[in-house]
Amino acid sequence: MLSVKASRAALLVSRQTLLLVGRLLLQSSAEAGGPQVIRVPRRLQERAENVKQARRPRTAMVSTVRAGKLLIKSKNPQLNQSAAYTLGKFEEPVLASKGWKHKKSFGDYFTINSTQDLPPFLTRRCPEHPGHEDPKQPITFQSLKLCPEMIELLRNDGIVQPTTVQLQAVPKLLRGHNLLCAAETGSGKTLSYLLPVIEKLNKDRGVPELHDFEPHVRSVVLVPSRELAEQVASVAKVYGGPFGLKVKVVGGGRGVGKIKVAFAGGAPDIVVATPGALYKALKRCYLNMDELSFLVIDEADTMFDPSFAGLLQSILAHARVASDPSETVGPCRKAQLAVVGATFPGGVGEVLGQVTDLGNMAVIKSQMLHFLMPHVKQMFLKVRGADKLLELHEALKAAQEGTGILVFCNGSATVNWLGYALEDLRMRHVRLQGEMPASMRAGIFQAFQKGLVDVLVCTDIASRGLDTQRVGLVINYDFPTSHTDYVHRAGRVGRAGSSSCGAVLSFVTHPWDVELVQSIETAARRRTSLPGMESAIREPAPRMDSNEHP
Repeated sequence: MLSVKASRAALLVSRQTLLLVGRLLLQSSAEAGGPQVIRVPRRLQERAENVKQARRPRTAMVSTVRAGKLLIKSKNPQLNQSAAYTLGKFEEPVLASKGWKHKKSFGDYFTINSTQDLPPFLTRRCPEHPGHEDPKQPITFQSLKLCPEMIELLRNDGIVQPTTVQLQAVPKLLRGHNLLCAAETGSGKTLSYLLPVIEKLNKDRGVPELHDFEPHVRSVVLVPSRELAEQVASVAKVYGGPFGLKVKVVGGGRGVGKIKVAFAGGAPDIVVATPGALYKALKRCYLNMDELSFLVIDEADTMFDPSFAGLLQSILAHARVASDPSETVGPCRKAQLAVVGATFPGGVGEVLGQVTDLGNMAVIKSQMLHFLMPHVKQMFLKVRGADKLLELHEALKAAQEGTGILVFCNGSATVNWLGYALEDLRMRHVRLQGEMPASMRAGIFQAFQKGLVDVLVCTDIASRGLDTQRVGLVINYDFPTSHTDYVHRAGRVGRAGSSSCGAVLSFVTHPWDVELVQSIETAARRRTSLPGMESAIREPAPRMDSNEHP
């Protein structure tokens, strides 16, 4: 009570003093005939402000640090958060990146530490076989009813236990269902559709009624880039070659003559193609999709992007897509459809609803979809644009020798400039960006995959689907422009089959970068999915009126 009375008395004295001083100053100013300006001594201002501060209620910051491992480690230890601490539903997280839009924040940093040693998609639990959850009897590919020859091929490559997405996707595709598969990056989605495709194509060879017509292409896999097409085709050859299946790659940027050569020796069993190249082949009647058994659309977020959506719709119009598993058998069979991706844009339902029944499509969605991967360490550094090259040089020198490193830039011009800068610093590297001619791009990623060079400077062309098991470090030289791009870039490390979980280092420079970083940090502290990445797959998007503009 005494302290409250004393505060009130002090505030009253300060007010009276200010009024008295003000009157004197006004009087003297009026007598001088000048403008009436009130000047209050600084000490009186501070005294009054101190009294006001004493009367305000003080709210202590809730400590989020507990004993044990840290989830968030910040430059300011008070902003750390333990892995054992869980934010309340209405508790507002205190962000390490809160003041990063201010120019004084350069040099600040925080880290989202990994909280587990193994990727979340490596599990012994099988949703299709709930009785096989005993750790002493782990699920193997034999449980998926694959032929012994296929199981042996997988075993020879050291692949014994399927990932979660493979456990769910393979049985559904073998039963003839159309499939929407949304699973985190690096979870083995390529094998989840290639294994049932090869298995069913091999079995169809023994059905006489399917060989009374001229051979046609039996399956098509659509991917967004030439590099990914080469990669998927190489996997298809490894597991389809022993069964006598012919696999061809149809990539863009090499002229119509190259596309024609792919079909010169007869219709292949599996065609892996980019949308532009496949559309050219269809227009020139190099292939026929009337008898197609499988159509796979990989990397859905890119394939349904406006840059590809028109081509994709034209391609889908050439295929007879089944609406029910019963339509995928018999001499008049239709094609099974599989749409696969780590993220799905909003227009998927509208496009697919024109060729098939969305209600009959099987949907697989992993539990960690759109979450930050808990096994990957992610570091964020607020740095001036002029200092990014120096920080990159230090990070590359500190990396373990033999570690694959991806350096992502937002534009082709930045890739070229950064490449010249690294040459001056005598840092060996290769570059990959979409404006390169096809002749230059050929073999660049394969050289990186084989370990001939450790550093690949690239745009987001290398962030979708490419197998990067040897990558141990991803560096966002330019911070990505969306959560989707961040998820795909970060997904280049910690993949199925990788020897280590790896890490991601991001340079944060611009104010618009900070907003994305803050939402990522908030999702990490709350252990929730990243915002704005959910889409209604089954529901068609509302059609735009002709008078409206996007």
